[in-house]
Amino acid sequence: MRKVNLLFCFLVLMAKAYAQQNYQTSLIPKELLPYASAVVRNEEINIEVKDPDNTLYHIQKAITVLNKNGESLAHIVVFHNKSNIIKSIKGTILDEFGKPIGKFSERDFEDVNAANDFSLFEDSRVKHYIPGITTYPYTLVYEYDVKSKQSLDFGDWTPNPSTGLAVEKSTYTFSCKPDFNIRYKEINLPVKCQTATNASGLKTYTWQITNMKAVKQEPYSPYSESFLSSVKIAPDKFEYEGVTGAFTNWTELGKWIYDKLLKSRSDLPVQTAEHMKEITSNMNDPKLKAKKIYEYMQQKTRYISVQVGIGGFQPFLASDVDRLGYGDCKALVNYTQALLKAVNIDSYYCVVEGDHDYKVSLLKDFASMNQANHIILCIPFKNDTTWMDCTSQTIPFGYLGDFTDDRNVLACTPNGGILLHTPKYTAQTNLQERKANFAINAAGELTGDMTTTFKGIQYENREWFMDEGQAERVKKIQQVYGINNMTVENLEFKQDKSLDPVTTERLKFKARDFGSINDGKLYFLLNATNHTGRNLHEVRNRINLVDINEGFTDIDEISYALPKGYKLEKDAINVNIDKPFGKYTAQMLVNGDQLIYKRKLQLIDGTYSKETYQEMVDFFATVLENDNYNVTFIKTTN
Repeated sequence: MRKVNLLFCFLVLMAKAYAQQNYQTSLIPKELLPYASAVVRNEEINIEVKDPDNTLYHIQKAITVLNKNGESLAHIVVFHNKSNIIKSIKGTILDEFGKPIGKFSERDFEDVNAANDFSLFEDSRVKHYIPGITTYPYTLVYEYDVKSKQSLDFGDWTPNPSTGLAVEKSTYTFSCKPDFNIRYKEINLPVKCQTATNASGLKTYTWQITNMKAVKQEPYSPYSESFLSSVKIAPDKFEYEGVTGAFTNWTELGKWIYDKLLKSRSDLPVQTAEHMKEITSNMNDPKLKAKKIYEYMQQKTRYISVQVGIGGFQPFLASDVDRLGYGDCKALVNYTQALLKAVNIDSYYCVVEGDHDYKVSLLKDFASMNQANHIILCIPFKNDTTWMDCTSQTIPFGYLGDFTDDRNVLACTPNGGILLHTPKYTAQTNLQERKANFAINAAGELTGDMTTTFKGIQYENREWFMDEGQAERVKKIQQVYGINNMTVENLEFKQDKSLDPVTTERLKFKARDFGSINDGKLYFLLNATNHTGRNLHEVRNRINLVDINEGFTDIDEISYALPKGYKLEKDAINVNIDKPFGKYTAQMLVNGDQLIYKRKLQLIDGTYSKETYQEMVDFFATVLENDNYNVTFIKTTN
């Protein structure tokens, strides 16, 4: 009973506390509701740099969740580590009428490791909270304080960090002493910074947004930062875990990383350095030497999340990686760099933003430490620059994949930082090519074999098979092709990890009832092996440009041996579509008891006008229709 009374008292107090801030859902301006799954009612972010090693964050926010799609937009996430300490978190939950129906505090948050496989901040943890409420709408009102013992990374202000989120009001204020200088970059912001000096003599930078409409989610949109609003802030001088520094551009930041984080961390045991010379002693080509050393590193080490040195920015000592056989992305790059140096091959430690879905580049005109999450290695061979990701034990030498291809990165050298661009895998390079020989009998049973090669980005299309046993591989290949009643008789994979890597799949199988027999007719799916599965929905009044992040080319040729005594019921399909963003051909030729089916689909990466989207809808509708084409043969009388 006492607990019930206490809860009642708390709710009464909360009701009084929020009496002056009415968060009834009905008060949301009607013009903010289109496309919105949630609305930020009020947000105040205050950052004060009291000293280079003492930054205070105070965040207050009220957000109304309108429907289930808005649940993730109200997800409260607070990162913390030994340099960023949470001081307090508290909040309340309001119903649609603005009345308190619950409360939460720090103890209600789940605390998990925030590091992913490629994070620079390996010691980071995150407290996060989503209320278990399924009655919409509801409103979360909360605030929290964080003390940060650094002045290097302030994060970005993103008032509308996602599509489907409207903003009634959001204010961001950055305060600092007059001698603490910052740079900032406004991106897609409808307002400009207001600067002033407050009563305490601090410089203040303030941005405020009101009545920002939600941006609707549109397929094939560019990277969100290109059309949503944000502000990036970076200091001229800073301190991070006792280490000081200064930078105003990428050259200076790269120099600081090299001098403060990398220098004197690449010493190897003498025997390891000598072993590198031994295993490459019969090679004259430096690139082949590098390949040999890279493969040595892959066999010797494994990736593991490690926290070493100033907040996770600094790599493990190369000698420790050599001794222990593991490291994170920073440590493994640093170690590989040291191994290469043992045979007089210079390389660059490169900072990059890794992302499979978008090619995210470092901004050329604004240097900051929080634009990257991964480290890769670059070897600047003359006329043949080579790139390597050192975290995988399986990917080939010189292969990056779609996580880090085609984007600006920062190479950290003794002379300073250099912005470089990673290689681009083109639509022509990203090739999947399949040749199949099938036979279908009068009972509709299919037998056959096919060989498929994967190159470029598509080299990794079967990577998820490689660590599995044969039984599991068979199950997965049946899922990939989706041919009913498929019985796999033989399945083989081969990976050529040369400088132009290729994965080859060889499959022999049979499938009963592949073709249907009815009233003297034989029906079967012409394209049994490769379906795009894309059926784009219509988007009226599209706003965003069309962005195809990664292009590819699929080529299929299937030869069917048909049962004797059948002829084609209607004309063979012959489709040819040629658009700036893609090409599609589907052709069939019947010659006696043989049918040849040829298909080619190419999607060309790039950014196109918003009007292109409707053309893409029509394009994929045609592809889908023809990929699902059922061919019909009629039994002849003779």
